[in-house]
Amino acid sequence: MASLSGLRLIMEDIATTVGSATGKKWTNLGIGNPAAIPEVQDTWRRMTTRALNSSFSEVSCGYGSSRGLPDLIDAIAEYFNGRYGWDVTPRNIVVGPGSQMLCFAAAALFTGPGADRDTRLVLPMTPDYTGYQGLSLVPGGVGGIAPVVQPVGERSFRYLFDEPALDELTDVGLLLLSSPSNPAGRSVSPDETELLLAAAGRHDVPLVIDNAYGAPFPAIGGLASAPVRDERAVNVFSISKAGLPGERLGFAVADERLTEPIVSFMANSTLHAPQLVQSALAHALRTDALDTLVASVITPFYAERRKYAETLLAETLPEDIAWRLYASDGGMFCWVWVDEEWFDDLRLYETLKGRGVFVVPGRYFFVDTPDGGGRERHSRQCFRVSITAERDAIAAGVEVISAVLRDMRAESGQPTR
Repeated sequence: MASLSGLRLIMEDIATTVGSATGKKWTNLGIGNPAAIPEVQDTWRRMTTRALNSSFSEVSCGYGSSRGLPDLIDAIAEYFNGRYGWDVTPRNIVVGPGSQMLCFAAAALFTGPGADRDTRLVLPMTPDYTGYQGLSLVPGGVGGIAPVVQPVGERSFRYLFDEPALDELTDVGLLLLSSPSNPAGRSVSPDETELLLAAAGRHDVPLVIDNAYGAPFPAIGGLASAPVRDERAVNVFSISKAGLPGERLGFAVADERLTEPIVSFMANSTLHAPQLVQSALAHALRTDALDTLVASVITPFYAERRKYAETLLAETLPEDIAWRLYASDGGMFCWVWVDEEWFDDLRLYETLKGRGVFVVPGRYFFVDTPDGGGRERHSRQCFRVSITAERDAIAAGVEVISAVLRDMRAESGQPTR
């Protein structure tokens, strides 16, 4: 916790490079910030203004409940009970300053040194959100399972869960994944959710499902499955990708035996999440403003931008290089695999940086496993491209990526196919 993770070093490098170079134009396709969509910003400005005018003195000028603002807790219960037919009460809900903080709380509570044995946070499939790798205060406290890589057609691929590896775990205290995932945009199907819940049951541990890109909001990806209510599932939601990443607000819905420790953790660590934005979210849920925003603006925007970026990559990347694009179900990124011996993700990053373009090297989304599953080379052959940049920036960046790939191949001495 006292040092930056691999990807945070890259983000710091991007910020420092862009900030220190004057007069040079940069194309940043590594950004994780949601797109600046005017209609989204206008909606949240309106919701926040209403909260400011109606409840500023009580929510911003006084302490509140560590579980969350009562008005928001009630609105969340009403929303999920009405939308999905759940039976949640305020005891099943806890609000935190961002979904990542809620995941950290779960990792601190359910993994680590124990009386009987030490346990780890396990990502049941990597690659997954790199921020999860910093959730443990114990060295080696986070592990991951390498995926089964499945080529699809000539230019696509998918990841599958390694079911035997899931069953062979001996020190798991908590399973955690994002859906759709960052970076690949892979959504967990209902059958796979049942598989993971069954594995959690066999290990007698919770399963945290981070819905930061999924249903019901921001629903970036039409195939995002509805969240599943289960005694072992901790469903985590966020408004970051729905347009308010800077406000750091998320919430979890789970059985009371799982939420109560997290409420205590919030009380002991941060007291409670910021309350003005909680009031704004409560209003957005109750008036259907958030659902309307998602359906009419956010989901269509990212669907169009993804189609544009994927078409651009297919038309621009060299035909005589063995590259594949992940068959994504959603999320804000394109995930590219270059299946060539000469390719290295960090070398690509540094070369592109020299030409004014940033992407994110893929290795930081994988967690080392004891034997690597024989798939460790794959983690050095991927990179992430953001689709939230402006269309012209994506087009310019993809042209440079294509040129760099050709140059890397030429420097390797491998003949053109």
